[in-house]
Amino acid sequence: MKKVMIAYVSRTGVTEKMANYLAEGIRMGGHEATLMKTSAIKNEKALSGFDGFIFGCPTYHKDMTSGMKQFLFLAEKANLTGKIGGAFGSHTHSGESAPMIFDTMLYVFKMDMVDLGPLNLTEAMMKTDEGTKACQQYGKVLAEKL
Repeated sequence: MKKVMIAYVSRTGVTEKMANYLAEGIRMGGHEATLMKTSAIKNEKALSGFDGFIFGCPTYHKDMTSGMKQFLFLAEKANLTGKIGGAFGSHTHSGESAPMIFDTMLYVFKMDMVDLGPLNLTEAMMKTDEGTKACQQYGKVLAEKL
């Protein structure tokens, strides 16, 4: 059984809900999922011991939150090169944060990212069974890649 960290920022609870459904998908795939708010991760050592990572953040004003930006600088120190990765985010209108996180993980951290690209769902979608299933499926795909 491999271990996956799901690190996220959530202000209204929607992105946290996504993180929980992603964790279900990872568990359905036979692996262990650990959820952590990025604010609880104080140093790069907290990222050791994991085989895969999924980072998530909502989009606010067409950008990531400052907390996610700070976390990504911290994560860069952890040398995640070659680790399996994915990114997700919720939004109401635009949705720039999930692709930005995904690209950072792929091009800056040199991680082995899921072929699905970033999971980017509207807050309205997360109120439906389709949104729940999309998150679980994304988690399963990452689990299969492990």
